[in-house]
Amino acid sequence: MMLAEGGDAEGALSVLDQALEIAPGWAAGWCVRADLAERAGLRSEAVAALRRAAGLDPDDLMGAGLRLAALGAVPVPDAMPQAYVRTLFDQYAPRFDRALVEGLDYAAPWHLRDLLCGWLAERGRDRFARVLDLGCGTGLLGEALRGSVSWLEGIDLSPGMLAEAAAKGVYDRVVEGDAVAVLSGERETCDLVAAADVLGYLGDLSAVFLAAARALVPGGLFAASAERYDGAGYMLGPGLRFAHSQAYLQACAATAGLTVAATAQVRLRSERGEPVDGLILLAGKPAVAAATGDVLARVDEPEAPGRLPQ
Repeated sequence: MMLAEGGDAEGALSVLDQALEIAPGWAAGWCVRADLAERAGLRSEAVAALRRAAGLDPDDLMGAGLRLAALGAVPVPDAMPQAYVRTLFDQYAPRFDRALVEGLDYAAPWHLRDLLCGWLAERGRDRFARVLDLGCGTGLLGEALRGSVSWLEGIDLSPGMLAEAAAKGVYDRVVEGDAVAVLSGERETCDLVAAADVLGYLGDLSAVFLAAARALVPGGLFAASAERYDGAGYMLGPGLRFAHSQAYLQACAATAGLTVAATAQVRLRSERGEPVDGLILLAGKPAVAAATGDVLARVDEPEAPGRLPQ
């Protein structure tokens, strides 16, 4: 609204209120009202508007429930609503790469690639056999890792993002679905589970760490990026993304039976001109025994259509 863009949030509120009197069931309008109220410093009005929006949008496609949590008006959820995430990224897919890489200096996939390639080199290896890329989005991590992977499978909630990823031709297979649900169907089938910029949409990470551990062969690796939180546990920030502490990530790994192999503090991207600090975590599943040798070379071939290249 022009009044809001000119700095007159209260004037914009007055105009919007007239529209909401005519269309009180307009959920998006209540979300806009919450934005304007926040700009005007009217927190209680913002909360009230978000409650109206949430009541009109039970699937939380517009994120009103998340915003209530970020304002401290309701408990922080364990994860973002899947419908919200799917809708957000379906809309974002056609411009995602340009917006993130060019606009926000997004770097998480390349930080992960560098750490993973270094990990391989230390062991005299040049590739992973079978990799699951969780929340693969448009395939940025897939592009970064393709030269170091024999079989690469991308998983994402958003059909729009998967279409962009498939068009790049870097994945052997793409799967639409929830990361934890898809992982839960895997049992010791891959030697790397990777998640670039996925944990920001999950608060409680225990399920994803446990599912990743089950999916890994002995000696396999879980690699993930996370926004850094210097407090305890995790928090939902004003940008509606979760940030996690290093201690929390390490505790989730330990509970899942994974051993932290490496961590790195990195700059994930920029936001409003400020750096967003993050963490890269590599956590390994213990090998069955020292005598098994290089277990990473011995991944069972998946059933068709997911056969490893010969």
